[in-house]
Amino acid sequence: MINYKRQRSVNKWAEIIQTTLYPLRCRLCGDPGTEGLDLCTACRADLPWNTPRCPRCALPTGNAPCPCRARQLPFERAVVPLRYEGPIPSLVGAFKFQGRLADGQLLGGLLGRALLEEAAPLPEAIVPIPLHARRLRQRGFDQTAELARALRRQITPLPVRRALGRRGSGARQAELPAQARRSNIRGAFTAHRRRTPRHAALLDDVVTTGATAEEAAWQLLAAGAERVDLWAVARTPA
Repeated sequence: MINYKRQRSVNKWAEIIQTTLYPLRCRLCGDPGTEGLDLCTACRADLPWNTPRCPRCALPTGNAPCPCRARQLPFERAVVPLRYEGPIPSLVGAFKFQGRLADGQLLGGLLGRALLEEAAPLPEAIVPIPLHARRLRQRGFDQTAELARALRRQITPLPVRRALGRRGSGARQAELPAQARRSNIRGAFTAHRRRTPRHAALLDDVVTTGATAEEAAWQLLAAGAERVDLWAVARTPA
């Protein structure tokens, strides 16, 4: 089990060294960044924080019961600190489609802070949801791998395991209506049994319907995982 007090101390010294060499600058307004992030205090306060949210699927719930209680999910717990609104779509879009990796580092840093603040049970390893090889060639990088790299700066003991493979590219999930996403993603992943951790944190950037993450998580469970948690930066409100 990780010592959260020690981890925060290590992070603090790393932030001091980092900011001495490379001063922080807010990615949203250009003011000086704070707390080891390229984000100022005012812009951080204005972010669309995903609270309250369902602890199983991270859907923003307000005070209502979450609809996910009526069905079986492959996740034990979901940690998704932001709603996909306000400045978050622009940050995610610039990161994924314009190659602005600094925006990805900021998003990963926000997720890492949320995990430490919640003292979430740490898994055996992070398992990023992979891109199909063709899209990886087109984009030149895998966004979930970049997020995992940012997370490991926050939570240093965690390894990353490439336990999932991608079978087909198909249509982009974002291009499909909600009801078509589950059939489009079905069978898209394979899990490597020898690489599958017993307790996995499945990492994605944005959760919309949850179809992609659920399909990947079911494959990990079929390959021998005993528990899968879902970690992502943002959740689309229903």
